[in-house]
Amino acid sequence: QNRVTPWEYDRAMYKRRNEIERLFRRLKGFRRIFSRFEKLDVRFVAFINFALIVDGLG
Repeated sequence: QNRVTPWEYDRAMYKRRNEIERLFRRLKGFRRIFSRFEKLDVRFVAFINFALIVDGLG
């Protein structure tokens, strides 16, 4: 048998990581964010905030 004892991990941390990965997947729907049409940092952050608000409402 090649069975080894499973490694320990923090379940809460992995649950949070999964939530963050799903958030980035939803943000990819906003092409404007990932193509970086906005060259100014202020506008880029503003559009990310807008996308998060739209995602939260939907």
